Amino acid sequence: MLGKTDKEKGMVENMSRETVIVIDFGGQYNQLVARRVRECNVYCEIYSYKTDLEKIREMNPKGIILTGGPNSCYEPGAATCSPELFEMGVPVLGLCYGAQLMMQVLGGKVEKAPVREYGKIEVMVDNHSALFQNVSPKTVCWMSHNDYIAQIAPGFGICAHTADCPVAAAENPDRKLYAIQFHPEVLHTVEGMKMLSNFVYQVCGCAGDWKVDSFVKQSIETIRNKVGDGRVLCALSGGVDSSVAAVLLSKAIGSQLTCVFVDHGLLRKNEGDEVEAVFGPEGNYDLHFIRVNAQERFYEKLAGVEEPEQKRKIIGEEFIRVFEEEAKKIGTVDFLVQGTIYPDVVESGLGGESAVIKSHHNVGGLPDYVDFKEIIEPLRDLFKDEVRKVGLELGIPEYLVNRQPFPGPGLGVRIVGEVTDEKVRIVQDADAIYREEVDRAAVSYVKEQGTAAPWKPDQYFAALTNMRSVGVMGDERTYDYAVALRAVKTIDFMTAESAEIPWAVLQGVMNRIINEVKGINRVMYDLTSKPPGTIELE
Repeated sequence: MLGKTDKEKGMVENMSRETVIVIDFGGQYNQLVARRVRECNVYCEIYSYKTDLEKIREMNPKGIILTGGPNSCYEPGAATCSPELFEMGVPVLGLCYGAQLMMQVLGGKVEKAPVREYGKIEVMVDNHSALFQNVSPKTVCWMSHNDYIAQIAPGFGICAHTADCPVAAAENPDRKLYAIQFHPEVLHTVEGMKMLSNFVYQVCGCAGDWKVDSFVKQSIETIRNKVGDGRVLCALSGGVDSSVAAVLLSKAIGSQLTCVFVDHGLLRKNEGDEVEAVFGPEGNYDLHFIRVNAQERFYEKLAGVEEPEQKRKIIGEEFIRVFEEEAKKIGTVDFLVQGTIYPDVVESGLGGESAVIKSHHNVGGLPDYVDFKEIIEPLRDLFKDEVRKVGLELGIPEYLVNRQPFPGPGLGVRIVGEVTDEKVRIVQDADAIYREEVDRAAVSYVKEQGTAAPWKPDQYFAALTNMRSVGVMGDERTYDYAVALRAVKTIDFMTAESAEIPWAVLQGVMNRIINEVKGINRVMYDLTSKPPGTIELE
């Protein structure tokens, strides 16, 4: 039967570290808040507002941050918290909804705002506040609220305001309680990182000991102690997360590790061979490598399935079934390793309060029964950029560590609707052309301008829509698919904006795809940001 994960058994919790807890009230920036705290070298986790107060006490947090949320805190049934949260002696910072809730719970008053504030707003701050040390007296912050703090709670003082918002921030320094109406975690708040840094260091007294080098050292030691002389099977996809997990395990237990690479036929063009070249017999890593070509098996399971969540579940379960079969071939296997990372956990609804965005094949998509004693997820507590730092610390080549993210279900969620081998071929060819042309244009820009192309996306790929339309090619009528080109600029992959790729580059991509990829007669560019969209189409 499936054993407890590392998270449940406290694998990483056994490491001595200070922690700041983010309590989520359904805000869209919950992951971003935690990520910004970690940028201060302070470990941070997200929990739902429904989490029992005793559990929070047991975690002995250095500080607590309350997120924003979509509701009005004075409405019946709105997300709330106990007054006891503010009596634990732990510093608390409320953001937006969290600030209003703090005031409401502690005796203040929140009402519908006479003037709604949204976007970049100039805020006047009191530099005597510990929260605003070294912050400009007038600073630009990101506001997003319909309600406002009409009356602060007893014992609090106002330490920031705007032209339309009399309480942009309030504080009770004796109790180490702080409430700010804006969002310091987003980049639009110019000095937001200073404010969060002030909270974790000046208010919470954190030392800042959450660093990649210590994580690697402690993880290797913990893995060795956990595994002992057991045998480990790693789910290797060739992506950044699973590759870093595999190398981390290889450093810890060497040849006790067997990496199974399942080519499910949903990879990018030629990617299967590239993965084998790195981790196979010709590679530089101390591990056993097995490649399973299971393309037809996955296509059969996905036949007729159009709903994206169902596709993710099918792919996740089939992955596990393949691993079980391979485990039986090689004998007793004690542990299964997966490259689960923290955003996977949160987006799958297993952390925080935000709605389930999508199931991840290595989190929400696991079947109820797998034939391993326990699952090891060494990267489960890390964000994507932290995983990359760990990869570099482990000595993985930079071109592998910094490759574009690729979803676990692969092209299964870059093909809208039913997956077929023909659709896979179409999107593989279109995607390869797109990435090749963007890369070529970016290199040319560097040669001509002597600097990196400002429009170069952080992630870009082609996806196949389920739309077919009439076209004319060679004086003949066609009725073929439309491909969507996606390209985003992002820092943390939790929010993203569409990249402004030069028109000439996009036209060149369109011409090549139309002329070289059979089955496509229309090319579209996706301008949607995240939010409201996701980076992937499904």
